[in-house]
Amino acid sequence: MSGLGVTFLLMDGVMKLFKPAVVREAFARLGYPESEIIVIGVLLLMCTALYLVPRSSIFGAILLTGFLGGAVATHVRVGDPLLSHVLFPTYIAALLWVGLYCVNRGCERSFR
Repeated sequence: MSGLGVTFLLMDGVMKLFKPAVVREAFARLGYPESEIIVIGVLLLMCTALYLVPRSSIFGAILLTGFLGGAVATHVRVGDPLLSHVLFPTYIAALLWVGLYCVNRGCERSFR
């Protein structure tokens, strides 16, 4: 489960490093300066890397939850739709935490 969330976060972080037009337009619409795109992308990739390392996965999940909470706050601030924009970071965070739980507790046994 966490693989889906991690894939999305990695894609999002890498896109921020390359700054395509869609990312620049989104940052402008959300009220963030273009100069912050790479900084936010690097932070996202660092938090995701911490999540991927087993010894620091819980710390990475906590950092990513904070990061995604900031995304929720940003979407609320600009008045984006609830289910598709505001709660999307929450869906990703839920995937990360459920995946982490499954890795640590062996969910495959629970679903049999």
